[in-house]
Amino acid sequence: MIIKVCGMRDPENIREVAALGVDWIGLIFFAGSPRKIMDNGQWTTDNYGKRYPNSHLKRVGVFVNASFETLTGTAALFRLDYLQLHGNETPDDCHALQKRGYSLIKAFQIATAGDLEQTAAYEGRVDYFLFDTKCSSYGGSGKQFDWSVLEAYRGETPFLLSGGIRPESIGAIRSFRHPRLAGIDLNSGFEIEPGLKDIGKLSIFINQLKNK
Repeated sequence: MIIKVCGMRDPENIREVAALGVDWIGLIFFAGSPRKIMDNGQWTTDNYGKRYPNSHLKRVGVFVNASFETLTGTAALFRLDYLQLHGNETPDDCHALQKRGYSLIKAFQIATAGDLEQTAAYEGRVDYFLFDTKCSSYGGSGKQFDWSVLEAYRGETPFLLSGGIRPESIGAIRSFRHPRLAGIDLNSGFEIEPGLKDIGKLSIFINQLKNK
Protein backbone atom coordinates (compact mmCIF):
# COMPACT_ATOMS: atom_id res chain seq x y z
CA MET A 1 0.00 0.00 0.00
CA ILE A 2 1.29 3.45 -0.96
CA ILE A 3 1.57 5.80 2.01
CA LYS A 4 1.46 9.45 0.99
CA VAL A 5 1.93 12.31 3.44
CA CYS A 6 0.61 15.56 2.00
CA GLY A 7 0.96 19.22 2.91
CA MET A 8 4.71 19.12 3.57
CA ARG A 9 6.90 22.23 3.41
CA ASP A 10 9.51 22.22 6.19
CA PRO A 11 12.75 20.58 4.96
CA GLU A 12 13.67 19.04 8.31
CA ASN A 13 10.14 17.73 8.82
CA ILE A 14 10.32 16.17 5.37
CA ARG A 15 13.55 14.40 6.32
CA GLU A 16 11.92 13.05 9.45
CA VAL A 17 8.90 11.81 7.50
CA ALA A 18 11.16 10.25 4.87
CA ALA A 19 12.93 8.27 7.62
CA LEU A 20 9.60 6.63 8.53
CA GLY A 21 9.52 4.81 5.21
CA VAL A 22 6.60 6.61 3.58
CA ASP A 23 6.40 6.39 -0.20
CA TRP A 24 5.19 9.79 -1.42
CA ILE A 25 5.04 13.33 -0.08
CA GLY A 26 2.70 16.03 -1.30
CA LEU A 27 3.87 19.61 -1.89
CA ILE A 28 0.95 22.02 -2.26
CA PHE A 29 1.15 24.82 -4.82
CA PHE A 30 -2.40 26.14 -4.40
CA ALA A 31 -2.38 29.73 -3.10
CA GLY A 32 -5.53 29.17 -1.05
CA SER A 33 -4.01 26.44 1.12
CA PRO A 34 -2.43 27.13 4.54
CA ARG A 35 0.08 24.40 3.63
CA LYS A 36 1.25 26.05 0.42
CA ILE A 37 4.95 25.93 -0.36
CA MET A 38 6.14 29.49 0.26
CA ASP A 39 8.98 31.30 -1.46
CA ASN A 40 10.59 32.24 1.83
CA GLY A 41 14.19 31.31 1.05
CA GLN A 42 13.80 27.65 1.93
CA TRP A 43 12.52 26.64 -1.48
CA THR A 44 14.62 28.62 -3.96
CA THR A 45 16.03 26.94 -7.04
CA ASP A 46 19.58 26.96 -5.63
CA ASN A 47 18.99 25.36 -2.27
CA TYR A 48 15.98 23.16 -2.97
CA GLY A 49 18.15 20.20 -3.92
CA LYS A 50 20.38 20.69 -0.88
CA ARG A 51 17.49 20.75 1.56
CA TYR A 52 15.42 17.99 0.04
CA PRO A 53 16.28 14.49 1.29
CA ASN A 54 17.88 12.23 -1.26
CA SER A 55 15.65 9.25 -0.68
CA HIS A 56 13.11 6.89 -2.19
CA LEU A 57 10.34 9.47 -1.78
CA LYS A 58 8.19 10.31 -4.78
CA ARG A 59 7.30 14.00 -4.97
CA VAL A 60 3.69 14.90 -5.70
CA GLY A 61 2.80 18.47 -6.61
CA VAL A 62 -0.76 19.48 -5.68
CA PHE A 63 -2.47 22.04 -7.94
CA VAL A 64 -5.90 23.63 -8.46
CA ASN A 65 -6.77 24.94 -11.92
CA ALA A 66 -3.15 25.85 -12.67
CA SER A 67 -2.13 26.76 -16.21
CA PHE A 68 -0.24 24.30 -18.38
CA GLU A 69 2.85 26.51 -18.13
CA THR A 70 2.63 26.65 -14.33
CA LEU A 71 2.26 22.89 -14.07
CA THR A 72 5.18 22.09 -16.35
CA GLY A 73 7.44 24.82 -14.97
CA THR A 74 6.82 23.83 -11.34
CA ALA A 75 7.29 20.17 -12.16
CA ALA A 76 10.72 20.93 -13.60
CA LEU A 77 11.80 23.22 -10.74
CA PHE A 78 10.77 20.84 -7.95
CA ARG A 79 11.51 17.64 -9.88
CA LEU A 80 8.01 16.34 -9.32
CA ASP A 81 7.16 12.71 -9.97
CA TYR A 82 3.38 13.27 -10.06
CA LEU A 83 0.99 16.16 -10.65
CA GLN A 84 -2.11 15.93 -8.43
CA LEU A 85 -5.01 17.93 -9.85
CA HIS A 86 -7.83 19.14 -7.57
CA GLY A 87 -9.64 21.61 -9.80
CA ASN A 88 -11.80 21.56 -12.92
CA GLU A 89 -9.13 19.99 -15.10
CA THR A 90 -10.78 18.15 -17.99
CA PRO A 91 -9.89 14.74 -19.43
CA ASP A 92 -8.41 16.59 -22.42
CA ASP A 93 -6.23 18.66 -20.08
CA CYS A 94 -4.98 15.46 -18.49
CA HIS A 95 -4.35 13.86 -21.86
CA ALA A 96 -2.27 16.86 -22.98
CA LEU A 97 -0.09 16.47 -19.89
CA GLN A 98 0.13 12.71 -20.43
CA LYS A 99 1.42 13.25 -23.94
CA ARG A 100 4.21 15.37 -22.47
CA GLY A 101 5.19 12.47 -20.22
CA TYR A 102 3.69 13.57 -16.90
CA SER A 103 2.25 11.13 -14.37
CA LEU A 104 -1.07 12.30 -12.97
CA ILE A 105 -3.38 11.93 -9.98
CA LYS A 106 -6.90 13.35 -10.35
CA ALA A 107 -8.77 14.15 -7.14
CA PHE A 108 -12.54 13.82 -6.80
CA GLN A 109 -14.77 14.93 -3.96
CA ILE A 110 -17.04 12.09 -2.91
CA ALA A 111 -20.20 11.98 -0.80
CA THR A 112 -22.43 9.49 -2.61
CA ALA A 113 -22.02 6.68 -5.11
CA GLY A 114 -23.29 9.04 -7.79
CA ASP A 115 -20.20 11.21 -7.38
CA LEU A 116 -18.12 8.34 -8.73
CA GLU A 117 -19.73 8.63 -12.16
CA GLN A 118 -17.50 11.58 -13.04
CA THR A 119 -14.42 9.35 -12.93
CA ALA A 120 -15.43 7.44 -16.08
CA ALA A 121 -14.31 10.21 -18.44
CA TYR A 122 -10.82 10.16 -16.91
CA GLU A 123 -10.16 6.45 -17.40
CA GLY A 124 -6.89 6.08 -19.27
CA ARG A 125 -6.09 9.77 -18.79
CA VAL A 126 -4.48 9.59 -15.33
CA ASP A 127 -2.42 7.12 -13.32
CA TYR A 128 -4.40 7.33 -10.08
CA PHE A 129 -7.59 8.78 -8.70
CA LEU A 130 -7.72 10.31 -5.22
CA PHE A 131 -11.08 10.11 -3.44
CA ASP A 132 -11.56 12.88 -0.89
CA THR A 133 -14.47 14.13 1.21
CA LYS A 134 -16.91 16.42 -0.58
CA CYS A 135 -16.86 19.98 0.72
CA SER A 136 -17.52 23.52 -0.45
CA SER A 137 -13.88 24.41 -1.09
CA TYR A 138 -10.90 22.99 -2.93
CA GLY A 139 -8.64 20.69 -0.97
CA GLY A 140 -9.44 18.61 2.07
CA SER A 141 -12.04 19.16 4.75
CA GLY A 142 -10.35 17.09 7.46
CA LYS A 143 -13.46 14.93 7.58
CA GLN A 144 -13.99 11.36 6.47
CA PHE A 145 -16.66 10.35 3.99
CA ASP A 146 -18.54 7.07 4.02
CA TRP A 147 -16.05 4.71 2.40
CA SER A 148 -18.76 2.13 1.78
CA VAL A 149 -19.94 4.19 -1.23
CA LEU A 150 -16.73 3.12 -2.99
CA GLU A 151 -18.24 -0.32 -3.44
CA ALA A 152 -19.93 1.30 -6.45
CA TYR A 153 -16.59 2.14 -8.06
CA ARG A 154 -16.02 -0.25 -10.93
CA GLY A 155 -13.30 1.62 -12.79
CA GLU A 156 -9.90 0.32 -13.81
CA THR A 157 -7.86 3.22 -12.43
CA PRO A 158 -6.32 2.56 -8.98
CA PHE A 159 -7.13 5.06 -6.27
CA LEU A 160 -5.81 6.59 -3.08
CA LEU A 161 -8.09 7.01 -0.10
CA SER A 162 -8.12 10.46 1.47
CA GLY A 163 -10.22 12.65 3.71
CA GLY A 164 -10.00 12.88 7.48
CA ILE A 165 -7.70 9.92 8.08
CA ARG A 166 -6.42 10.08 11.67
CA PRO A 167 -4.50 7.81 14.06
CA GLU A 168 -7.81 6.29 15.18
CA SER A 169 -8.66 5.39 11.56
CA ILE A 170 -6.28 2.42 11.62
CA GLY A 171 -9.04 -0.13 12.25
CA ALA A 172 -11.21 1.20 9.42
CA ILE A 173 -8.30 1.11 6.98
CA ARG A 174 -7.39 -2.43 7.95
CA SER A 175 -10.94 -3.59 7.33
CA PHE A 176 -11.49 -1.65 4.08
CA ARG A 177 -11.29 -3.79 0.97
CA HIS A 178 -11.41 -2.80 -2.69
CA PRO A 179 -9.51 -4.33 -5.64
CA ARG A 180 -8.41 -0.88 -6.87
CA LEU A 181 -7.24 0.51 -3.53
CA ALA A 182 -3.61 1.57 -4.07
CA GLY A 183 -2.84 3.62 -0.99
CA ILE A 184 -3.78 6.25 1.56
CA ASP A 185 -3.22 10.00 1.79
CA LEU A 186 -2.41 11.46 5.23
CA ASN A 187 -2.51 15.13 6.10
CA SER A 188 -4.25 17.25 8.76
CA GLY A 189 -5.01 14.31 11.07
CA PHE A 190 -1.28 14.01 11.79
CA GLU A 191 -0.32 17.64 12.24
CA ILE A 192 1.06 19.79 15.02
CA GLU A 193 0.12 22.83 12.93
CA PRO A 194 -0.63 23.32 9.21
CA GLY A 195 2.32 22.00 7.23
CA LEU A 196 4.15 20.47 10.21
CA LYS A 197 3.60 16.75 10.79
CA ASP A 198 3.67 14.98 14.15
CA ILE A 199 6.41 12.39 13.65
CA GLY A 200 5.40 10.39 16.73
CA LYS A 201 1.80 9.95 15.57
CA LEU A 202 2.90 9.10 12.05
CA SER A 203 5.46 6.57 13.27
CA ILE A 204 2.95 4.69 15.42
CA PHE A 205 0.31 4.71 12.68
CA ILE A 206 2.67 3.50 9.94
CA ASN A 207 4.04 0.72 12.15
CA GLN A 208 0.48 -0.42 12.94
CA LEU A 209 -0.43 -0.34 9.26
CA LYS A 210 2.61 -2.30 8.12
CA ASN A 211 2.27 -4.87 10.90
CA LYS A 212 -1.41 -5.61 10.39
